[in-house]
Amino acid sequence: MDNEVIISLKGVKKAFGGVTVVDNFNLDVNKGEFVTFLGPSGCGKSTTLRMIAGFEKPTEGEILLNGKDIINLPPYKRPINTVFQRYALFPYLDVYDNVAFGLKLKKIPVQVTKKDGSVVTKMKHLSRQEIDEKVLRALRVVDLEELENRDISTLSGGQQQRVAIARAIVNEPEILLLDEPLGALDLKMRKDMQLELKDMHKKLGITFIYVTHDQEEALTMSDKIVVMKDGEIQQIGTPTDIYNEPVNAFVANFIGESNIYNARMLGEKKVGFLHHQFDCVDDFPVGEKVDVVIRPEDVRLTPIKDESEANGQLVGKIISRVFKGVHFEYTVMVGKSELICQTRNDKGDSGLVSISINPNDIQIMKKEITTNLFPEAWINKNNEVMISDDPFACNIAQLLPGSHVDEEGYLVSKEGKRYDLNDADVIAEIAIPDVTVTDGHDNGQSNGVVVQTIYKGDHWQILVRTEEEEDFFVDTQYTYNEGDLVSVSAPKEAIKLTIKGSIDKYEI
Repeated sequence: MDNEVIISLKGVKKAFGGVTVVDNFNLDVNKGEFVTFLGPSGCGKSTTLRMIAGFEKPTEGEILLNGKDIINLPPYKRPINTVFQRYALFPYLDVYDNVAFGLKLKKIPVQVTKKDGSVVTKMKHLSRQEIDEKVLRALRVVDLEELENRDISTLSGGQQQRVAIARAIVNEPEILLLDEPLGALDLKMRKDMQLELKDMHKKLGITFIYVTHDQEEALTMSDKIVVMKDGEIQQIGTPTDIYNEPVNAFVANFIGESNIYNARMLGEKKVGFLHHQFDCVDDFPVGEKVDVVIRPEDVRLTPIKDESEANGQLVGKIISRVFKGVHFEYTVMVGKSELICQTRNDKGDSGLVSISINPNDIQIMKKEITTNLFPEAWINKNNEVMISDDPFACNIAQLLPGSHVDEEGYLVSKEGKRYDLNDADVIAEIAIPDVTVTDGHDNGQSNGVVVQTIYKGDHWQILVRTEEEEDFFVDTQYTYNEGDLVSVSAPKEAIKLTIKGSIDKYEI
């Protein structure tokens, strides 16, 4: 219902120096919800949060708080508090005084009766007792009530984060904004704090809007997830909806592990990929190219001695087996394509397997053809991106804003952290106009064969398929025929990269 909406963003756009970083952002947040903005670095999620807080003003659009436009309302007049990744605590104050700092400056309206009987409103500072009560209540929520006299410098990172949250909630905001507040914590502490934050949200009953690039964090804590890419919303939904029903290949790949394949509809509720026809539950026009997503846990494996024993749809060969605590993760080669599978049962570390996939577990999505998307790319030891098993020169510094590559080839953040990105999984994108095609093989960065040609009025758009079954869409002024052998190339600056998962796991 409309009266449950606490904050609404309508057609919000933000541009810096003519560069749009948030575009056509539309979202309703209900009272008491835990909403997470999820996306790669530079996608506009923190900028959106800053516009809600009042630190940035939208270039276009409206931001409504309880139905009233707050675009021109300064941050200190909004019933909104923010917790940042860098906690910005006062090192010379103890825990109590850090939390009480804002309360000591705060004035509240008080009704005062004058001698003549008239009632006037005066602004009055909170009493010492009122401050004590509010501070201790906030410290209880974050489980720090026994540390009120401790110096900030003696606290762990997790405890400092709790102090920052207590300082934010002590003013009893209607909305709490959290901008990657767990980013400075180690992995174990971050996982513990995810659960604690969710518990705090239940205790407080206020609206949380959280920013992260960590998919597990978003799935663990959120009531609603807003997946962003390039300043635009890709999908809004519950964690279950986002995971089970991604609307496009980007969302599928960004949320959890996925097998994504180029596919074609071969008939009514029949789709072809991995050189096999599968039954499915989604219906698209026959002949249409689509993306197929299969989650690793939805693949069933049965060890076999030879292909004659196969009772599934495919036969593959196990090439790797990794135990991940609650399940085994297998990489299975089906022809020249990889299939990632997860199962609680040990299937051995090698050998042939029969592969079965239920029609309900085959998610089919409309193929995005405004850009070439390669969700299974990775970085090699030379800091090149591997697409279709071929190296393409790229700029890995785009994976971490403000970073650079040192003389040893490591990525270095502006804070001085170093990352070894050899074998890092990434999503690579190349705009269709940035791909060039030349006749014959070995004349570019990757070889392929023309499998489709479409005349677009003033140019041809051709589809080049490599031996590893990666597809390149290419715009060209020249005529090609299906079956022609060609090479494709793309300049370094045209290749856009997105890290899969958190870049923190590559820190050295």
